[in-house]
Amino acid sequence: MLTISLLVKLACLVAAVAAAPATNQAPPATWKEHWFDHTQEIHLVYSDSDLAVYFDNDVIQDITWPNQYLGDVWRYVKRVYGNFGVENNLYAIFHAGKYSGGHPSTYFDEHHDYRNVIDCGSSSPDAWITGQGNDLDITTHEVAHIVEIASKGSLSSPAFGLWGDSKWAEIFNYDVYLKLGRTADVTRWFNIANNARDNFPRPNTAWFKDWFYPIYSQYGETEVLNQFFTLLSNNFPKNGQTYAREMNWGEFVHFWSGAAGKNLKNLATDAFGWPTEWEQQFNTARANFPGVTYEN
Repeated sequence: MLTISLLVKLACLVAAVAAAPATNQAPPATWKEHWFDHTQEIHLVYSDSDLAVYFDNDVIQDITWPNQYLGDVWRYVKRVYGNFGVENNLYAIFHAGKYSGGHPSTYFDEHHDYRNVIDCGSSSPDAWITGQGNDLDITTHEVAHIVEIASKGSLSSPAFGLWGDSKWAEIFNYDVYLKLGRTADVTRWFNIANNARDNFPRPNTAWFKDWFYPIYSQYGETEVLNQFFTLLSNNFPKNGQTYAREMNWGEFVHFWSGAAGKNLKNLATDAFGWPTEWEQQFNTARANFPGVTYEN
């Protein structure tokens, strides 16, 4: 469904960070892309106090569903996860007939002019017409990455190397659809995510079914998702505002246990297995990060 290369997503995560200008300027009427292979001049089709929507010349110009939907998503994100820069807005870029997939960028990143960006493309010349199904899933997925890599004033994603491009987005999308009252999308997305299987960290892993959904449904829904990023920002090592390294599996389970307030080792064992080295990593994490606490 999401065809953008992981290398592009990783490039966004590890890009050099410069001091972001602290301005609240109105979104420009046109914007010349200058990242990766993107060279389009895009134009503003909608803006409000939370959102700016840009199309390239090949997108059908009377498409309007992103205006309300992405505004609602972004307002919800800010209520839950806090602010994302001084300007604190979302810039949503749409392409048709090119750049299939999507990528994010954040207010930390010079390469996208210090803006929180979702840049979404499609090989179809008739892309983005329905505003349903995959249109929602892709755009919401890219917002999930902004939360992942820039929430709580901290840059990068220590868990990206473990959960990859889409596992965090599966529970994020579910939460967004649920909390925005999109009943049909809740059911549709639950069925997609619950049936998904991956070959990491072991074959036939059911990330949503066996890990994220049990945590979400049993330990506070939105609050447990937000708490994970709060604990990361407050406890995981950083160089300035940027996380200093990736997490290992023991740390991953330790921090999610802290978010849940419950030792999740047994859940992790059922979901992922529990190799010998994870036991040592988990015990070390508990010693190294005593501020992350939970019931056994």
